[in-house]
Amino acid sequence: MSTTTYQRRIIATPDAPAAIGPYSQAVMVSGGRTLYCSGQIPLDPESGTIVGEGDIRAQTERVLDNLQAVLLAADMGFEHVVRCGIFLADMGDFAVVNGIYASRFSSDPPARATVQVSVLPKNVLVEIDAIAVAP
Repeated sequence: MSTTTYQRRIIATPDAPAAIGPYSQAVMVSGGRTLYCSGQIPLDPESGTIVGEGDIRAQTERVLDNLQAVLLAADMGFEHVVRCGIFLADMGDFAVVNGIYASRFSSDPPARATVQVSVLPKNVLVEIDAIAVAP
């Protein structure tokens, strides 16, 4: 049985919230082409506080800003994202989140799954993770 080796590089930026557990903001693999981004929640990267308590619009915007900061730290952008996962505390927020999400992925949007979960870290309303691939 042969094994394939690959390089793994941790991506970290102060422009997105620091990990609140034993994980990285993102991990780059496959010779710097594929980026696996951890889920982002609506934490302000400077203060570490939740943004928009109870406001799905404000929380979604902050989550996408945080995700964008991680992508930029890896020299990527939303145009490189091939898959996202959206986790909602309330599926009733789907339309609002979908509209804000669509504004960031205006052309050729990535594949995506959206699910309702019973609780998210720090009781936020939304979390989004992503996989991006550079050309």
